[in-house]
Amino acid sequence: MQPQLMMSFSFNALRVGISFVMMCIFYMSAVDSLPELSPQKFFSTLQPGKATLAYFCQADSPSTSIFLEELNEADKPLQDYGISVAKVNCVTEETSRYCGSEKDLMKAYLFRGHILLREFPTDTLFDVDAIVAHVLFALLFNEVKYITTLEDLQNTENALKGKANIAFSYVRAIGTPEHRAVMEAAFVYGTTYQFVLTTEIALLESIGTEDIEYAHLYFFHCKPVLDLTQQCRRTLMEQSLTTLNIHRFMKTMEAPLLTEVAEDPQQVSTVHLQLGLPLVFIVSQQATYEADRTTAEWVAWRLLGKAGVLLLLRDSLEVDFPQNANVVFKRAEEGVPVEFLVLNNIDLIVSRVESNMHIEETHEDEDNDIEGPDMDIQDDEVAETVYRDRKRQLPLELTVELTEETFNETVTASDSIVLFYAGWQAVSMAFLQSYIDVAIKLKGTSTMLLTRVNCADWSHVCAKQNVTEFPVVKMYKEGENPVSYAGMLGTEDLLKFIQLNRISCPVNITSVQEAEEYLSGKLHKDLISYSSVSVLGLFSPTMTTAKEEFTEAGNYLKGYVITGIYSEEDVLTLSNKYAVTLPALLLARHKEGKIESISLANVHAQEIVQIITNASLETFPEITVENLPTYLRLQKPLLILFSDGSINPQHKKAILTLVKEKHLDSLTPCWLNLKNTPVGRGILQAYFDTLPPLPLLAVVNLHSGGQVFAFPSDQTITEQNLLLWLKKLEAGLESHIRL
Repeated sequence: MQPQLMMSFSFNALRVGISFVMMCIFYMSAVDSLPELSPQKFFSTLQPGKATLAYFCQADSPSTSIFLEELNEADKPLQDYGISVAKVNCVTEETSRYCGSEKDLMKAYLFRGHILLREFPTDTLFDVDAIVAHVLFALLFNEVKYITTLEDLQNTENALKGKANIAFSYVRAIGTPEHRAVMEAAFVYGTTYQFVLTTEIALLESIGTEDIEYAHLYFFHCKPVLDLTQQCRRTLMEQSLTTLNIHRFMKTMEAPLLTEVAEDPQQVSTVHLQLGLPLVFIVSQQATYEADRTTAEWVAWRLLGKAGVLLLLRDSLEVDFPQNANVVFKRAEEGVPVEFLVLNNIDLIVSRVESNMHIEETHEDEDNDIEGPDMDIQDDEVAETVYRDRKRQLPLELTVELTEETFNETVTASDSIVLFYAGWQAVSMAFLQSYIDVAIKLKGTSTMLLTRVNCADWSHVCAKQNVTEFPVVKMYKEGENPVSYAGMLGTEDLLKFIQLNRISCPVNITSVQEAEEYLSGKLHKDLISYSSVSVLGLFSPTMTTAKEEFTEAGNYLKGYVITGIYSEEDVLTLSNKYAVTLPALLLARHKEGKIESISLANVHAQEIVQIITNASLETFPEITVENLPTYLRLQKPLLILFSDGSINPQHKKAILTLVKEKHLDSLTPCWLNLKNTPVGRGILQAYFDTLPPLPLLAVVNLHSGGQVFAFPSDQTITEQNLLLWLKKLEAGLESHIRL
């Protein structure tokens, strides 16, 4: 992956890949009901203290339709919380810092009045639930504490003993429907209870939950606890995490644990009945009052959140009921008579209530056809990563957690890699897993210290390091300025960056023999697996300016490709062998065993970077989520062969022959395996009623309105047929596909 790719754009490719870069251009007819404002008009409408979510986009851009559809859907629920939503058209007559680069147009902005609170990459706002969840999370930053470790949970619990109760929830990822439900509950109850949120499954395991696959919510009863050594009692909400269920659960937590009554159970009503929960009456007599009350309290704790429990004073009743009945059960449904029961232990009472709840939930699911919490993993690559990998217990101890007190001391004492992340952000939590995977691979082999800073806890540290978006990785070496990692947010690319930074590039080569060993891959054979090419610059000793330009380019490419420089008196030995005029570079492709030569006459550093970057690309690559942005930067139409598996060798041979003969210089030939990149099916179905027969060859011009030209399905893909079709296309004799 090339260093020109900015971190945020790289993640855009990781998260939505082809579906966003291509499909957003393909889909031309987004429904847009949001009010459209110019930047000047938008800022004039902002009111002090009022929250507004704004999306800035080009008025004629078709690439925002999918996101705008979700933003339209989120408008009403956000308005319910007093949050406005606006679409701002970037017009040429007005300037705004939010209408600058493509990077700026891939974000939504949350304002309170004229104050910018937070920027959201649009790829994190992938549906209505994600939009509402992220916005409320940002606005409720003080009400909802995000934690990642058991120590954090224990410290929070201890701090609130005798003061306030805690609503502790685990969700599998930020931006999920469960996360939205928790945020909506926090909006209502955040001033009454301390909400604590985590996406770390290890915390759930530490509490002892058996079913750890689903989202959970616990109520920690800390307010009554005055002894700091005593643990807060915990009540699990056993229903799925929906806004209604959480509201009902919270209401039961507010109700009295046990109520004494001396009236007809048929006439008694409490908040539990209003919430659809049954009532359990423990029948008491004066002679056994103390024992009965103790029993009732035990039952109340066991059934907290499931039923209301009352102590029925039988001696004061004027209503007759069976003499031997010691429990009265009242359902929530109106008109249903109460049941008089004889249950001799607490477990039987609890079992009676829970079995009744199970029957009711079964009927409710059948009536409403509601899916359970085992939701399908979304066709969204961030959510997929977070959902699936959240079940893993990450060995965070393989990295060093830095704080405001330890940051400077650590990065100055040893060469360090620092991950700056935000514990509340789905992107960060997904990448944290990749970061830990890197730590596992490097365990015991690297001199580089892997560290991390949670910017949600240590914002001042991140601000001092000029970290304004997450996640960001920086490398700190003694005597050097920090270097920001600009590659893809994945394990292999980050591992490659770290490993290739073990050597100082460009490497100074001192003899022809050493140069040959460098080009053959023997000199740095332990790094060849991380760099498919090695670049050697050839210069005469007097070419000072050219050497400086190449050295600058080598420094820029450090961590992405191996570069070396040779400038000895006998440099002509190499230039003559490889038939190149100085200054020049030799590009060694280790997989193919080839060495190519490229002239560097009158070329500046940035041009050298571009030459090396382009030369490092594969001739006929398989397009993936990770590498798509690299090939799009070539600004050429894509000649894509869509295949449901491996491609036909004859088709590959035909395309490579045309490449070798320079017939495809104006295109980027590539292929897409639908089995490896399933989003390709959606791309094809955007233009065909059903998935067309495969393989299918097409030219996709993303840089001129997203036009697509399909190779005739009744023709065989041969060199002759393909060349003839391309000539017709160039002459304007072929029509592009229309929706």
